Amino acid sequence: MSRVDYYNDPNAPKANSIAVAVSAFIQDDEGRILMIRRTDNDLYSIPGGQLELGETLAQAAVREVREETGIECQVTGVIGLYSNPKHVIAYDDGEVRQEFSICFRALPVGGITRRSNESSEVLWIKPKDLEQLDIHESIRLRINHALERGDIYFS
Repeated sequence: MSRVDYYNDPNAPKANSIAVAVSAFIQDDEGRILMIRRTDNDLYSIPGGQLELGETLAQAAVREVREETGIECQVTGVIGLYSNPKHVIAYDDGEVRQEFSICFRALPVGGITRRSNESSEVLWIKPKDLEQLDIHESIRLRINHALERGDIYFS
């Protein structure tokens, strides 16, 4: 399934659904950030996805990181809560979802990086090299909040 993110776009389609999503910001001992290249929009992102029935938010983040990257992680905190109604995600099946995402901070605790059907590339990248990647501004916002290490962000 492909997707298009609309962010503060007056021509964006109107949302017709909302779902709980999670993402995880993970840095290794060298300060590099775990990133994926998404297969549904070809943009770079921190790993994440939808909450499934029967799991906690933290369990969803751990599962999504494992599924998309091969890395095992431990959630250590919350970076922010993102629910901007001006950020909608249009899928090719007609769903247009309003953003609702919790971004966690996590530590890598094992595993080996590998691609998946959701990630065409998995990489560890230095913060100074992020500008080289095509990253949606909603994900850049999460990364910036994580690097600032301020209070929990919410919108």
